[in-house]
Amino acid sequence: MEPCGADARATATQLGPTQDNYPDRLDWPTIRIAGVCLIAAIMANLDISIVTVAQRTFTVAFHSTQATVAWTVAGYMLGMATATPMTGWAADRLGAKRLFMGAVATFTLGSMLCASAPNIGLLITFRVVQGIGGGVLGPLVLAIVTHQAGPRRLGRLLAVGAIPMLTAPMFGPILGGWLIDAYGWQWIFLINLPAGLLAFGLAAILVPEDPPKPSERFDFIGMLLLLPGIAMLLLGVSAIPGSGTVTDHRVWVPAISGAVLITAFALHAWYRTDHPLIDLRLFTDRVVRLANLALLLYVAGAAGASLLLPSYFQQLLHQTPMRSGLMMVPIGFGAMLTMPLTGAFMDSRGPRKVVLIGLTLIATGTGTFVFGVANEADYLPTLLAGLTIAGMGLGCTGLLLAASVMRVLAPHQIARGSALISVNQQISGSIGAALMSMILTNQFCRSHTISTANNMAVLRENAERHVVPIAPSAVPARAVGPDFLVELQHDLSHAYTLTFAVAAVLGALAYFPAAFLPAKPTTIAPGEVDVPG
Repeated sequence: MEPCGADARATATQLGPTQDNYPDRLDWPTIRIAGVCLIAAIMANLDISIVTVAQRTFTVAFHSTQATVAWTVAGYMLGMATATPMTGWAADRLGAKRLFMGAVATFTLGSMLCASAPNIGLLITFRVVQGIGGGVLGPLVLAIVTHQAGPRRLGRLLAVGAIPMLTAPMFGPILGGWLIDAYGWQWIFLINLPAGLLAFGLAAILVPEDPPKPSERFDFIGMLLLLPGIAMLLLGVSAIPGSGTVTDHRVWVPAISGAVLITAFALHAWYRTDHPLIDLRLFTDRVVRLANLALLLYVAGAAGASLLLPSYFQQLLHQTPMRSGLMMVPIGFGAMLTMPLTGAFMDSRGPRKVVLIGLTLIATGTGTFVFGVANEADYLPTLLAGLTIAGMGLGCTGLLLAASVMRVLAPHQIARGSALISVNQQISGSIGAALMSMILTNQFCRSHTISTANNMAVLRENAERHVVPIAPSAVPARAVGPDFLVELQHDLSHAYTLTFAVAAVLGALAYFPAAFLPAKPTTIAPGEVDVPG
């Protein structure tokens, strides 16, 4: 890849200070710009989790099935996955400020359309529009903050900004449940309008202008390979929980097709073009390679576990959806304890020690939680202590791995590097969530007791729908046994224990690449190093 030269460096200079004159302390202009980015990022992240509590409401309101309604979540993720790879090129071509304002406007418009959707099909379509805006905001916010802060201050700025970023998704189900109960499902989307308008207006005033770079040839071949590849891979992966196996044609046909297209894109990006859609040649840098591998394993385990935590609290501890959301708060509290310290520590000492400490805390917290689950404990302090310790580890890990990558990139590589990180997180998170769901589903299917309980639930639902009593002859003999509830609790605990243990193992595997991250701060001067062409 050829250096972008003076044009790229001029653009980086206008967006933020140059490498040589970054102040050591966080200044007010930098904090203001980060605050604008934070409003938009929280808005997009909150929308991922806030819709999860509305699934049952959508089923009733639109007279639809659960499988169809689930696409309100999957459609948003597919929109994100489609838009994210194009962020690097678009930021260079249009300028980061213009693209940021366009992404905020797209997300806000999508929110307004979702609130007015008359049927489930249009709601899913408008969720894709939302996802496109959110998919651009993720990597773009990281790129803008990196340009503005500089390598020496990046850890501290991300650490402070990440506290609301981590806690917002945890409060999403609580906020969503309250809005639905008090005002109706439309307000889980309408709440984005004031936030979007505020972010748009503040960006117009506070974010510095950055003129577009001279136009480079758009990678149409890469787009035709990568975007359908990611969409098909995620489509296949998202079908795993419903099918319960990877051998179902609804899983392996799109998943393999997507993997083939992504492989073809990788070859194309490495050998065929000077300006690929996602610059995989950034992996020639050792830090980029190690940090992305650690991030992949960490996100896969964390995403899989966090997806199943609310269902565990609801199924085994009989918590309401809102109370199960409250049970997630200790994770955010733990992250708030460690993140402000770890950012400053990374800026002065390098990422290796911080990330390894974080992974150790995650393993300790997850182990404590799994111990409580395995012993069928309903003693909440044990479970919540485990989540708090794991949250402390999260505050030392995810964003610092991303910051490790951004610190070693030259300014003209930052937009492409942030897109690479976001694609990595989306794919690994989707695979981790699907893998954990498949393991849990298979464990449920292996248990005759859980299968009997599911059959009883279907009988009750049919009886309520037709307003008739359940026929005694239809009740399975196992369901009326004296030990049925005890056996059900045991089998559910075993299923969740195994699933959370697999998530813990995935996170622990991140130790291996993280152990080889730099032990001292590593930065790069603008234009000093470029990836080979």
